[in-house]
Amino acid sequence: MLTFTERARNKVLGFIQEEGLQNQALRVSARGSPFMPEYDIALVEEWDEKADDMVVDVGGFKVFVDAQSAELLKDATIDWAETLHEAGFKIENPNVKPIGAEPPTGPLAERVRKVIETRINPAVGMHGGHVSLLDVRENVAFVELSGGCQGCGMASVTLRQGIETMIKEAIPEIAEIVDVTDHAAGRNPYYQPQKG
Repeated sequence: MLTFTERARNKVLGFIQEEGLQNQALRVSARGSPFMPEYDIALVEEWDEKADDMVVDVGGFKVFVDAQSAELLKDATIDWAETLHEAGFKIENPNVKPIGAEPPTGPLAERVRKVIETRINPAVGMHGGHVSLLDVRENVAFVELSGGCQGCGMASVTLRQGIETMIKEAIPEIAEIVDVTDHAAGRNPYYQPQKG
């Protein structure tokens, strides 16, 4: 179950009171990969509740979590944090995996890993790149690009036309490939951004 600290709960109640709002709820959602999810927290009307929402009453207002986000937010805690430079909601989420913490296991993960090792890495390796399988959840494979592929201007083309095509052709059960690479941190000798 999603929980709110007293500080976060009081902050939401303060926002509602400051705006003079009534019948407000809070919608919390999580999107993206289990490694770097993006969260969205917004005040909504109570009538905005959807049929498949998980509803949590935190005292003073209800929290709506859509079905897709509920699994990723299970047992997460929302707090309010304030420093000299910033303030905002902070989500402590035990479901977020550190990248590379544990290799994925299971027959489907092994099949994806084999395609990456035997077909994809030899191809991207010619340009100094490397692809790692980080996780397989249901029918989604999460990969990280490194070496010459990290930060490359052609990384999205490599992902869609190369990596994704090869994996989906070999393993039709995989419906989506998600790149969780921090491309902003990459230095690619084959791609130089335009100098201003």
